[in-house]
Amino acid sequence: MNTLLVIGYVWPEPKSSAAGAHMLSLMQFFKEQSWRVIFATPAQKTEYIFDLAEAEIETLEIKLNDSSFDQQVISINPTAVLFDRFMMEEQFGWRVAESCPKALRILDTEDLQCLRTARQEAHKQRREFSLNDLHSELAKREIAAIFRCDLSLIISDFELQLLTKHFKIDPSILIHVPFMLSQTDSNQTAKISNQSSLGKKSLSFSERQHFVTIGNLRHAPNWDSVLYLQQLWPAIKKQLPKAELHIYGAYTPPKATALNNKKLGFLIKDRAEDVHQIMSEARVCLSPLRFGAGIKGKLIDAMLEDTPSITTDIGAEGMTNGHPWPGIVANSEPSIIEAAISLYSDQNLWRSKQALCQPLLNGVYNKEKIAARLEKKLGEVFDDLECHRKSNFIGSMLAHHSLRSSKFMSKWIEEKNKQ
Repeated sequence: MNTLLVIGYVWPEPKSSAAGAHMLSLMQFFKEQSWRVIFATPAQKTEYIFDLAEAEIETLEIKLNDSSFDQQVISINPTAVLFDRFMMEEQFGWRVAESCPKALRILDTEDLQCLRTARQEAHKQRREFSLNDLHSELAKREIAAIFRCDLSLIISDFELQLLTKHFKIDPSILIHVPFMLSQTDSNQTAKISNQSSLGKKSLSFSERQHFVTIGNLRHAPNWDSVLYLQQLWPAIKKQLPKAELHIYGAYTPPKATALNNKKLGFLIKDRAEDVHQIMSEARVCLSPLRFGAGIKGKLIDAMLEDTPSITTDIGAEGMTNGHPWPGIVANSEPSIIEAAISLYSDQNLWRSKQALCQPLLNGVYNKEKIAARLEKKLGEVFDDLECHRKSNFIGSMLAHHSLRSSKFMSKWIEEKNKQ
């Protein structure tokens, strides 16, 4: 039996973040291929982690900068190792390469952190983002990790193009793997949460009310969006006096709850226990993101519930593959305000945008098509792994130099911790 060892950055929390749901969908893919799947992480457990045992996924606690991992991975002898974000590849990649050199090394980037961070910095400086902003230490680390791995899973087609065209990465070590959503499985963990809504009759325009947005408020783009909404909301409320904005956020900090304004209908709701029920009852998802990367889970949730959404170019980036947006994309304050008012109040406009949700989901996020593409790619790499690695000379070079640095630094830290 093939074995997949997943080295996680954190324990999966599908109800807290889209990243947690995406990781579950990847593990579910391997389970459906009859693989044994083991999830390991040095992170602390929280009360919101997914019950992996329920999905027949084994778990393992591992330590940073500790040679005990070497014996753990040797005993598992994995067919493939999946690193959850580049930091885990930096920490454990060299150990996997030394202890299990034949194991396929896969990197799940989730989103390009160098892109998200560069955009955030440009936003702080109140200037336009430039591709030159990507030439950072963080980018060098992240791109190096991609080169060192045999295959990297890229969630956004925009980021796939950025990697191949700007960073000149050979497409043979990359594959586009967005969220995998199924039309038939009513309880599969590849959903943005654990509940299925595809195929369910959605509520009508008149049966819905209020605006909604959802997101982990520890995530900088989500928190910035809340602050932006605080600026925009009074003008929207003035034209739509009965409307409310409901903001749900996992790990809501006190600074967020302090923004709650019942009189203005600007309501901070804390964690969403049932994302799909909340989204299905809302008339519009309002998510004006000013920086970020990857695919935005809240906007997928909106589509799943046939809820039109308003977002920015950054919010919609990498999500449509040429399909029209099921809502309105606007970037300036006046245009976002105008879009919110018109989409909320114009029933014909709302219905026309709602009708775009399912075609986009079926065209871009079809689980069966994505899974077939990923299965084929893995088969091609496995068939001649040695040749695949030889063709990636830059990766071999970086592994030779960079991982030696990581190795000796890690061993130094381990010895220091013994004192």
